[in-house]
Amino acid sequence: VRRSWLVGRLAGHIEHSRGDRAAVRTLLALPDRRLLAAVGGSRRHAIASELRRLDAVATLEGWKQAGATTFCCHSGSYPERLRRLPDPPAAIHVVGDAGRLAGLLTAPAVAVVGARRCSPDGAAMARGLGRGCSAAGVAVVSGMALGVDAAAHEGALEAGCLTVAVLAGAPERAYPARWRALHGRIAAGGAVLSEMPPGTASYRWGFPARNRIIAALSGLVVVVEARERSGSLITAEIAADLGVSVGAIPGSPGRPLSEAPNALVRDGAALVRDSEDVLEELLGIRVPRAPQTTIEPELAQVAAMVAGGADTPERIAAAGGTADGLLAALTRLELLGVVERRGAGRYVPGPTRWQPRAG
Repeated sequence: VRRSWLVGRLAGHIEHSRGDRAAVRTLLALPDRRLLAAVGGSRRHAIASELRRLDAVATLEGWKQAGATTFCCHSGSYPERLRRLPDPPAAIHVVGDAGRLAGLLTAPAVAVVGARRCSPDGAAMARGLGRGCSAAGVAVVSGMALGVDAAAHEGALEAGCLTVAVLAGAPERAYPARWRALHGRIAAGGAVLSEMPPGTASYRWGFPARNRIIAALSGLVVVVEARERSGSLITAEIAADLGVSVGAIPGSPGRPLSEAPNALVRDGAALVRDSEDVLEELLGIRVPRAPQTTIEPELAQVAAMVAGGADTPERIAAAGGTADGLLAALTRLELLGVVERRGAGRYVPGPTRWQPRAG
């Protein structure tokens, strides 16, 4: 509790003196006194005095009142996979059913990471990975950021919510704020966790720091669309250092968002096309691929929008779909198994693989 409080208390100081990405992990590995000396500046003696006077029991109760369950690194409930880090968090703070976390973190797990400003195809791919892996009993770990992260969580939610979000700031606060509803859905059926205690703001240094947790919790890290200097590569590098497998979705050469995945594949990362490839790489299970059907371009446009997250006729129309004949198109796609209809008139991708008919 004291160490976790101290890291949260020094979060702003670490931001001002963080240096490069590697320096963050070096700082987090320092013992309390050296960490204070390194980043405390003129406030280090005052903060040291606060630390000496800290009431750990009252602090822990305050975190509980904020909605978080805290697991100390000495607890049997602390995620065993985090212990392989050279700088494991002293404690993790979890929002959601604490008992459920143990099941999530003992299941096979894949991290799906990538660009915040991904393409619609990248979002659809991440969503499909999340959905397919969760349906197969594989926990989907990501950082709840815009783009690829959120799409992967959404896919897992569609298949039963076997998903864990790792945040850079306080676990009870959605970041970005627009993801309040997503945060609530993950907490309700999965788990949201952070090494930062409740009430801590999100700082830039917290994102590369949380990436080491994402990597450590996973048995495979898959990069979906990322630029050459993307933060997703930090997760992949840490995973490789920990002996965790790395995979990537290859893309068209010359596209900026294909730079990082293509470089990873070139350097030996597993080539991932879909959740079947993830299951084979992670579990050694070769899943027979579903037959692929060919559909008219008009139907393919609607199917692609559903895969990208437009889950109602209204959202499909708003995303650029043609209103005329839309319900008929959805019905045809449902009969083909390309989409499935859920409650409240929502549509999600179905099991049938498809490709647009030429011409």
